[in-house]
Amino acid sequence: MHRERVSENVFWFQSEVYAQVTAGVIIGPQWAVVIDTLALPEETLGMREFIEHELGVQVRYVINTHYHADHTWGNCFFHGATVIGHAKCRELLIEYGMPSLEEARKQNANLRQVKIVPPHLTFASGELAMRVGKKNLILSPSFGHSADGISVLVEEDRVLFAGDAFMSLPYIVDGDADDLLASVKRIGRMGLENIIQGHGDIILRGEIDAAVKDNTNYLNNIKKAVKSAGKRKNVDEYLESITIEECGKSRVFLGGLAETLHRRNLRALHRKMNSDE
Repeated sequence: MHRERVSENVFWFQSEVYAQVTAGVIIGPQWAVVIDTLALPEETLGMREFIEHELGVQVRYVINTHYHADHTWGNCFFHGATVIGHAKCRELLIEYGMPSLEEARKQNANLRQVKIVPPHLTFASGELAMRVGKKNLILSPSFGHSADGISVLVEEDRVLFAGDAFMSLPYIVDGDADDLLASVKRIGRMGLENIIQGHGDIILRGEIDAAVKDNTNYLNNIKKAVKSAGKRKNVDEYLESITIEECGKSRVFLGGLAETLHRRNLRALHRKMNSDE
């Protein structure tokens, strides 16, 4: 697992095993706040070991940016911590988390030690603020990748833990392209120093405008492509012909998963457009 100091008392972690998924921690004088908890026990436990033994604090709060497994299945390893998330995150994790975990356990015996821990403290609208030492954290909705997405701004440092609202390849299979487009544009207006993507590397201040433009263009391009597909006789064949490069992204993103995710985006968007008609 990679880790890096982003700013004073703010650290970032990135999985070496699954899709470059990320997590973070903000360190206070006596306790810490973790943002997302990764998917695989060995990496979550490595993150906890670093926080407790190298940084010397216990984790009091865990924030989930959304309910997906690779951001929440490590919640159970932070014993006694209060988990915070959107109200919809709690609802979705209770409804879908356990069935998904049971299925995953058939493929990975290590997941038998994982337990689903939904958020204890939730908010349904507006923002939620909390103080960690000298840092003010602002939790706010960032929908589009999913219906429960939130982002976490470290206000003093202008560092945003964006969750999957910002990735090297936008992914809308469980969400909504228009909502994600709005979230990406909002993030671009925030005057940030760094964006911590839900998957992928840290985006630095000088790279943010280009990254926002790239993600905006990609979302607009797939919407145009899918609309065009709807006018053709062989829709499925046409969708398969739309390359990720034509839509402005590279297939090498996310450890090579980008092409697969791009195909899923096109199919999901086509289904949604048909259902809306």
